[in-house]
Amino acid sequence: MDCMVINNDVRLRSHIVGTYRGHHQEVCGLKWSPSGKQLASGGNDNLLYLWDRSRASLNSGAQWLHKIEAHTATVKALAWCPFQANLLASGGSDRCVKFWNTCTGTCLNSVDTGSQVCALLWSKRERELLSSHGPAENQLILWKYPSMRRMAELSGHTSRVLFLAQSPDECTVASAAADERLMFWQIFGIPEVAKPTPKTSSEPFALWHGIR
Repeated sequence: MDCMVINNDVRLRSHIVGTYRGHHQEVCGLKWSPSGKQLASGGNDNLLYLWDRSRASLNSGAQWLHKIEAHTATVKALAWCPFQANLLASGGSDRCVKFWNTCTGTCLNSVDTGSQVCALLWSKRERELLSSHGPAENQLILWKYPSMRRMAELSGHTSRVLFLAQSPDECTVASAAADERLMFWQIFGIPEVAKPTPKTSSEPFALWHGIR
């Protein structure tokens, strides 16, 4: 809530190695790029910042590469594309998923999902993006990139789906929600012909298991 992002290297005794100052409200989302050279941060101030790690210092802080003001509500969900360099997806309480060229700060596309976007996760095998949402559906939506066609809508949680994580075999996704449940979904790696059309039941496709 102090609006700062602090970079820590836990291998060092003096572990604070950089600070990032720019947000003027709570920092709600952080994600390093696959190269580890860039950091994306989203805040309750509706701002998305892109930072260069090499520009960070302990005393003066880092100068942002891009300050992006396109979102109209809290920015929480951030995901760097694993198959296209310098492509970042962002989402938030304004219901939109936006795509950015992080070299130029240009918005490549914006999609209104219909509900609060809580988390984003790229498939490492397919050109697909998974988003998780808040009320009223509290669902997961699987998108085909770059057309952003809805491939499936998966239900099961009864409250906001806050976090997504991909298994090491890249096929299973774990979702954690405010309903105090963990659910495991078989989503990625399934042939498209076997995926249900949006708004159909998730059970024949996702084979999920819930833990509470």
